[in-house]
Amino acid sequence: MQDTVSADRVTHSDLANAVRVLAMDAVEQAKSGHPGLPMGAADVATVLFTKFLKYDATDPTWPDRDRFILSAGHGSMLLYSLLHLTGVKGVTIDELKNFRKLDSKTPGHPENFMTPGVETTTGPLGQGIATAVGFALAERMLNAEYGDDLVDHHTYVLASDGDLMEGISHEAIALAGHLKLNRMIVLWDDNGISIDGPLTLSDSVDQVKRFQACGWNAVRIDGHDPKAIQRAIARAQKSDKPTLIACKTTIGYGAPKKAGTSKAHGEPLGAEELAGAKTALGWSHTPFEIPDNIRDAWAKAGKKGRRLRKAWADRLKALPADKRAEFERRATGVRPQGLADAIAKLKDRLVAEPQNVATRKASEIALEVITEAVPELVLGSADLTPSNNTKTKNLNAISPGNYAGRYIHYGIREHGMAAAMNGIALHGGYVPAGATFLVFTDYARPAMRIAALAGIPAIYVMTHDSIGLGEDGPTHQPVEHLAALRSMPKMRVFRPADAIETAEAWQLALERTDGPSTLALTRQNLPQVRRDGGIANLSATGAYELSPANGKARATIFASGSEVEIALAAQKLLDEQSFAVRVVSVPSLDLFLAQPEKVRARIIGDAPIKVAVEAAVRFGWDSVIGPDGIFVGMHGFGASAPYKDLYKHFGITPEAVAEKVLRTHNL
Repeated sequence: MQDTVSADRVTHSDLANAVRVLAMDAVEQAKSGHPGLPMGAADVATVLFTKFLKYDATDPTWPDRDRFILSAGHGSMLLYSLLHLTGVKGVTIDELKNFRKLDSKTPGHPENFMTPGVETTTGPLGQGIATAVGFALAERMLNAEYGDDLVDHHTYVLASDGDLMEGISHEAIALAGHLKLNRMIVLWDDNGISIDGPLTLSDSVDQVKRFQACGWNAVRIDGHDPKAIQRAIARAQKSDKPTLIACKTTIGYGAPKKAGTSKAHGEPLGAEELAGAKTALGWSHTPFEIPDNIRDAWAKAGKKGRRLRKAWADRLKALPADKRAEFERRATGVRPQGLADAIAKLKDRLVAEPQNVATRKASEIALEVITEAVPELVLGSADLTPSNNTKTKNLNAISPGNYAGRYIHYGIREHGMAAAMNGIALHGGYVPAGATFLVFTDYARPAMRIAALAGIPAIYVMTHDSIGLGEDGPTHQPVEHLAALRSMPKMRVFRPADAIETAEAWQLALERTDGPSTLALTRQNLPQVRRDGGIANLSATGAYELSPANGKARATIFASGSEVEIALAAQKLLDEQSFAVRVVSVPSLDLFLAQPEKVRARIIGDAPIKVAVEAAVRFGWDSVIGPDGIFVGMHGFGASAPYKDLYKHFGITPEAVAEKVLRTHNL
């Protein structure tokens, strides 16, 4: 259809074909990529960007912009073409020519930390649509705080068949439907093709009915009819529910032989098919060439939000100075100045009134203080609120249509929770912390990995951290999970030993702005082993000497979390035999290993015998104790029994530690 968008007769087809050919040319030059989706979805994206998206390409981080999330990250050239054509600085024609090349700003899948204008890292299917739920929820929550004058935008998602087949999509759409996130609009590239071939090989779900069953509006349209696309988006913007627009498209639109087939999905078209596609589209220009009139029309579309952005900036300036400063602080991710003082005062109180409690309870004690000091902290749980201890008395829960709260009931949706937390953090204005049992990080891990990869400061409160949870048995007892999370680059794992270390872990997690943190917390009560408060955060180096040796140390016992108590008891047993031992608490093994060599050497010390005690597998501890060091912990899965019986059964006791130290000494 010839939908005119400018005075010099640039048509909708001209604009959409510019997107198509840039994608085709870049994939062809790279000899790698996915041309089919950009070719098929170009009409949908063109209508969205030219007619609806509240966006100013000169300021792609404007807080009140609409968010566009390409959940189908394999179709990255669609997004890169749009960013280039609308005029985002840095996404140059040369970057498009360097698609998928080392150090280019156009990697194979969108990366928010690499390419300006990319809202979130996508690639693993389903992550984008699930992350978008967090974006949409953060928009409504921030709107409830600051009103329409500062926060009033939509979250648009372009999703593929694969996104909707992944299990996380159901967690995401069920939560969005329940919460009535009506500012979320999903444009489904309904092309009926996956890598193996027709979607009918593996799927027969009626997605429209599925979304409707989850509380969404859902409609079907011709995804190559710009008028139909425009009408559907306009209706969705007025809805009181989230909306799915099923856009029936042809993958590889325009390709003479590969259109509508899996051959258009994940490989270059080839010279002959590329030439045929350009002929079919009426495109006669050289590779990467965009005629000036089409380029000008796209540039105009990229600037259409400028007036709205400037009016928004004027409204922000008109606010009282304190309210404006607070909005800007939160929007830019700067933490409040009072956090360190609040933690120091809490630690002093704990020194005066020691708390022998589970670290999950210690976390709740810390949160009573932190939620007052950090108003942007948003907490939640995957249906384990009473077990995770994440809801403090001063927090109100979010509910359908009521977003003036700071607690989110995510339901039994660990993966969806973790992905939504990514969106909440990336949206700006909030720091999300979500909770479940440590063993269920297996369910959340793909979204946690995205947080680590993309440098997203999400916080995971993972309780029931070992065999110490007891009777629920090995299905619920994490043994390999600490090692697995510690092995993830940029993931920071804390396993505090008591209430003071828990407070310090929370401080470090909140002060971090370049990546995620996991707090692994106990179900069982622990004694308070720290007796010092003050402003200094001893956990900041990941490990520190908790109890020095009585004389020259002949052994050092390293322990984390609940096993620090065991290490101290073993030290006492050995002292009674005139065998001097020092104890080092290791609240964060990965943070400790990231310290400079001199710091590590000082804390590790020169005692000839090194022991690590942790109710988990050994993997990772050899970096501290060496391959010949003593490890007291788990060597397999757990069992179902009261936790004290389990510690005895698996030999994780002070007596076992002391016996192994003495045996090693006598060798």
